[in-house]
Amino acid sequence: MFTIDAHLDLAMNAMEWNRDLRLPVSELRSREKGMTDKPDRAKATVSLPALREGNVGLVVATQIARYVAPGNLLPGWASPEQAWAQTQGQLAWYKAMEADGQMVMVSDLAGLEAHLGRWQAASDEHPADAANTPIGYILSLEGADSLVTPDHLHIAHRYGLRAVGPAHYGPGRYANGTDATGRLNPAGKTLLHEMRQLNMILDATHLCDDAFWDAMELYDGPVWASHNNCRALVDHNRQFSDDMIRALVAKGAVIGAALDAWMMVPHWQRGVSTPESMHCTMEVMIDHIDHICQLAGNTLHVGIGTDLDGAFGKEQCPYDLNTIADLQTIPALLEKRGYAAADIENIMHGNWLRFLRSAWRTDQ
Repeated sequence: MFTIDAHLDLAMNAMEWNRDLRLPVSELRSREKGMTDKPDRAKATVSLPALREGNVGLVVATQIARYVAPGNLLPGWASPEQAWAQTQGQLAWYKAMEADGQMVMVSDLAGLEAHLGRWQAASDEHPADAANTPIGYILSLEGADSLVTPDHLHIAHRYGLRAVGPAHYGPGRYANGTDATGRLNPAGKTLLHEMRQLNMILDATHLCDDAFWDAMELYDGPVWASHNNCRALVDHNRQFSDDMIRALVAKGAVIGAALDAWMMVPHWQRGVSTPESMHCTMEVMIDHIDHICQLAGNTLHVGIGTDLDGAFGKEQCPYDLNTIADLQTIPALLEKRGYAAADIENIMHGNWLRFLRSAWRTDQ
């Protein structure tokens, strides 16, 4: 089944992990054997061939670069200008993949429909893996720290940026994120105003609770949450509370279920827990999807946003997933839970497509 993944850090993997994502996952793992600089070496799950194998024809692909002020122990860049430069290197990688015929940017309604038509035609001819078909990507910025000024948002919009998550981890220049607290600051409110003027998608993922509620009150443009799970199942501020999920549903948002194990199962200990020891399987993803559906009263507000290889690999994702191609096991798992065919299509791709068509139709 055609699948949309609403959150993949492809350029980060290519640039900072030095992975040639045109290669099969097996070769990426082989090339990294013996490397110890990162805990997920030789455990990759994502590559462009694996996306094609899994019929994942459209993704939301990120730029990401955090600014870290003195005293902030998170990894990142020492100035907003350096962070901006990092995102521009990531953009250059996406453009290189376009030039090589591997990817195609999707930034408006006409481009979306054209890409869906190309992918459908290719799938009809090559149903096994839609061989040689470019992966469509919608460009998103995870954490707004790299926008040196609000004017940089306009520059980014001109080169194709269509979604922005104002925060990531810790304190941010525009909004505080995971493991931090605090309401939107004046710069964050200005950012949301400029985003609305450009009809950009607000990604509510990673906003701390205070900033989340500010954003829900202030932003009347399109809102989604590209990769988030449920606090009722994993009690951590990274997840959405039931009230937050209800607020997103009221906004017409779609929430992408993520596959980072610590977000899926409670009491995960980094460097200690394993997917096997914590019984983290793809069924757990369905638990989070089902919780959102039960709160919404329908299947219209949840999709897939895996975050696979977002600085983790096989050591921190469901143990019954080998590569991203195994997203194709989700329909059978949903069917086993009693989900109808139309509901499964909603979750695999339909909700994201409905959201985009609605958001971009107003931008004509």
